[in-house]
Amino acid sequence: MNRCFSFSLPVTVVVSAIIFVYFCTVFVFIDRWFGLMTSPGIMNAVAFTGVAVMCVLNYALAIIMDPGRVPSTFLPDIEDSSVTVHEIKRKGGDLRYCQKCSHFKPPRAHHCRVCKICVLRMDHHCIWIHNCVGHANYKVFFVFVVYAAIACIYSLVLLVGSLTNDSQSDDQQSSDSFGIIYIISGLLLVPLSMALSVLLGWHIYLILQNKTTIEYHEGVRATGLKEKEGNACKHPYDLGAYENLITVLGPRVFCWICPTSKHIGDGLHFKTAYDGIPAVSTST
Repeated sequence: MNRCFSFSLPVTVVVSAIIFVYFCTVFVFIDRWFGLMTSPGIMNAVAFTGVAVMCVLNYALAIIMDPGRVPSTFLPDIEDSSVTVHEIKRKGGDLRYCQKCSHFKPPRAHHCRVCKICVLRMDHHCIWIHNCVGHANYKVFFVFVVYAAIACIYSLVLLVGSLTNDSQSDDQQSSDSFGIIYIISGLLLVPLSMALSVLLGWHIYLILQNKTTIEYHEGVRATGLKEKEGNACKHPYDLGAYENLITVLGPRVFCWICPTSKHIGDGLHFKTAYDGIPAVSTST
């Protein structure tokens, strides 16, 4: 399904930052440290350009891809023995139904107040991609974060190396003329590298648990309630670390950092830890 596009200031800021970091890295840091026409300079420029291209490609896909919408014809089949988990409302115990979209919600789906749609396996709404992160675009969003973190840390290393090389050179006047570029780049790259590293670590944790951000916060509340009652609370979609990885990233390890998503399924049904035993219900 096509998305409606409109101007987004956060996306404009991200695109501007990508362009600024790329040109500073290649034409200032690499050039002044190695020289663009030297073998080390060419290798670093090619390597950084490759990372930057993959970063931009995945960022664009995360923006333009529909996160996955709940079909208006979806109806839960509570008598289907192959469906071992049914998500119900905390209050009343009824099957989850979206009053705004006027249809039932499949497992792991949630309504986004910004996009005004129910999103399959919704993780969160991200202002930086002007889109929801959901079933269809979660992998490309994750891969974008991977490449963005690598690019920022790589650029920061080149900045430090270039700055160190400049401080040891005799051409002090030339070094001073690039001072403002180093300062702005440092102020941008240090917090970005830290933020993206934390975000990457967070989503690696979620993938290993086969949880979304929403499920994590709901699970924390549910676990607290269960602990008060003296019962254990297990996440129904946690299949074990490796199974969780291939569920999200795909069965081919070499494709984990590529924007491929043929393995994701329809987003209406998910393999659970309870498959093969009688159906259970979870409150959300």
